[in-house]
Amino acid sequence: MLHCRMVLMLQLPLVVTAQVDLLLVLVSLLAFWTRLSHLNYPNAVVFDEVYYGQFVSLYMKRVFFIDDSGPPLGHMILASGAYLGGFDGNFVWNRIGAEYPSTVNVWSLRLLPALCGALCVPLVYLLTLELKFSHLSALGAAVLLLLENSLIVQSRFMLLESVLIFFVLLAFFSYLRFHNAPSRLVSDFSSHVYSWLILSGVSCGAAVGVKYMGLFSYLLLLVVASLHTWKLIGDKTISHMNVCVQSVHRVLCLVVVPVLLYVFWFYVHLSFLNRSGPHDQLMSSAFQASLQGGLSRITRGQPLEVAYGSQVTLRSSVSQPIPCWLHSHKVNYPIRYDNGRGSSHQQQVTCYPFKDVNNWWIIKDPGRQQLVVDTPPRPVRHGDVIQLVHGMTSRFLNSHDVAAPMSPHTQEVSGYIDFNVSMPAQNLWRVDISNREAESEVWKTILSEVRLIHVNTSAVLKLSGVSLPDWGFRQLEVVADKLFKAHSSSLEWTVEEHRYGTSQEQKEREAELHSPTHIDVDRKISFWAKFVELQWKMLTVKQEESEHKYSSSPLEWITMETNIAYWLHSSTNAQIHLIGNPVSWGVANLSLLAYQLLAVVYLLRRRRGLKDVPDGVWDQFVCLGCVCVGGWLVNFVPFLLMDKTLFLYHYLPALCYLYLLSPALLEHAHTHLLSSVTHQRALCVGALAVLLSIFLTYRTFCPLTYGSPELSAHQLQGLKWRDTWDILYRRR
Repeated sequence: MLHCRMVLMLQLPLVVTAQVDLLLVLVSLLAFWTRLSHLNYPNAVVFDEVYYGQFVSLYMKRVFFIDDSGPPLGHMILASGAYLGGFDGNFVWNRIGAEYPSTVNVWSLRLLPALCGALCVPLVYLLTLELKFSHLSALGAAVLLLLENSLIVQSRFMLLESVLIFFVLLAFFSYLRFHNAPSRLVSDFSSHVYSWLILSGVSCGAAVGVKYMGLFSYLLLLVVASLHTWKLIGDKTISHMNVCVQSVHRVLCLVVVPVLLYVFWFYVHLSFLNRSGPHDQLMSSAFQASLQGGLSRITRGQPLEVAYGSQVTLRSSVSQPIPCWLHSHKVNYPIRYDNGRGSSHQQQVTCYPFKDVNNWWIIKDPGRQQLVVDTPPRPVRHGDVIQLVHGMTSRFLNSHDVAAPMSPHTQEVSGYIDFNVSMPAQNLWRVDISNREAESEVWKTILSEVRLIHVNTSAVLKLSGVSLPDWGFRQLEVVADKLFKAHSSSLEWTVEEHRYGTSQEQKEREAELHSPTHIDVDRKISFWAKFVELQWKMLTVKQEESEHKYSSSPLEWITMETNIAYWLHSSTNAQIHLIGNPVSWGVANLSLLAYQLLAVVYLLRRRRGLKDVPDGVWDQFVCLGCVCVGGWLVNFVPFLLMDKTLFLYHYLPALCYLYLLSPALLEHAHTHLLSSVTHQRALCVGALAVLLSIFLTYRTFCPLTYGSPELSAHQLQGLKWRDTWDILYRRR
């Protein structure tokens, strides 16, 4: 019986009905062809691949790093492509133009950014439809992105702009797909409809996780969603309970999900990169000690609690790219400085940015002569008064009412020498643990952030950050400051290396200070502590940046007065440049100006009670402006306020919003502003002429987009449409 039923089913006509948007398929195929064809050419490092490639190599080796330009998701995506191609991280990204060896799969390194760049084209098509414009406008927007030379160049290499643009477009498309769903399905909480809202939240979290610039588009989406939610709250046809549930769903999907994902990117980043590396010095001692190798190799097995008799090194907690440790040496301050001021002529105390035996200090009980740890050890607690004895010279850390050498408004800090000149020792310091949890908190190695308060003057030991002259070996000045800011990190010190002292005699103690620590104690810090510290460092610690040959100002981007040479063949004129399509660039600028002028006219006339378009069309026009003009503003204006080195590729996300705007605005003008058939036809002919010009310009600049075919010097000169463009060529 079962066999007969199966035979009968096979004899029935099996019909599959599907609707296929051929225009969408066509632009998608063309996008993949323009972005993915010959992806492994050139087989050499291109511009910022030097920068991102270093992080990819560190990922392959699981070595910790910090990149102040953005969160870790972008690096993880690039590293995923490298992993798929079997990259082991053993390539030195030291210069642009360096040839990749045969062992490096270049196609795989560039694959994921290229895929994202290709998918942006169909996404723009679909997003235009969700803005409720026609398929013809959607095709126009897709063509503008498809034939934009700068977007093609940026997509075809191991760079992150195409990834950022993909997630931003996906976030807006998903949200509008949810918003445009039938209200019946939204009210019934259809899983199909709300999956679009979840996808929008995930895309927002991914956009911010790739680059911090994604935050501005995310905030714009939140503003649009808030306006829609406010309108929902005012809809009296929906029950109070339904409004509350829908609002909660929006908050969960568009706020909670992106935040959780943002934290998750860092959790994966910190879990995977667990080995010590070149960026460790930017982090705190506790953070460094949690990594394999490096400081953890030095500090493993150190005693946790600082006791009387402990031998310690004190690292300044100030946020500087270069760390330094409290230091002294057998050289005194000069009797008089260059400006004629006098000093105490006592032993110099500085902050030294290198590991050194002269960084060791001994914690001493002022009431006892003993410099070794008792059995059992007596821990130092918050509020205790101590003395600090320099391990190699036995001088006491001292301060007094003598002006510091470089910061005369503060007190000098020295190693006390009794010159018998009525200058008694003032070498008592009170321990203040700023991050303690209880008043009786014990001073802990690495974990405790300590301020040392001078008992006699109430001044606080501080790193001023000023370099001393040659007599101080260009080391950093340490002072005692009475007028300090309460929460300044320059006041705080951390015990980094620590051992329990066992030698009372100076000779034996010097030998002990040269030996490694070896007491078996282990400790870790939580993920949240590492997450907060890494966030703070990324936002506050800036790597040194020098002016770049191809850096530019935001105002130069609008008129495309600048370009970037990405790659030049070592012996021929073959080269790749980041140059936009001048025609489509001009169309984008005109569209932006036209929308703003039209919006002003509409608003003034509506204020006078004159409605040129129906309310539905007006809502569509406003939504277009919020997404496209708003998207351009939030991705362009912040760069006007940034004090950092900027490049032309920073403008590409803003440009994509204008490419969305242009065809939609043209359709609006054709449908609602031009009543004459002749004018409508003239507009269509003009639009076709512009599209043809865009295609011809794209073809003209293809040799600089793909690096082939090679052009002669004369042909390259012909492509220099702006005098400010820097096109390279060799005369033959």
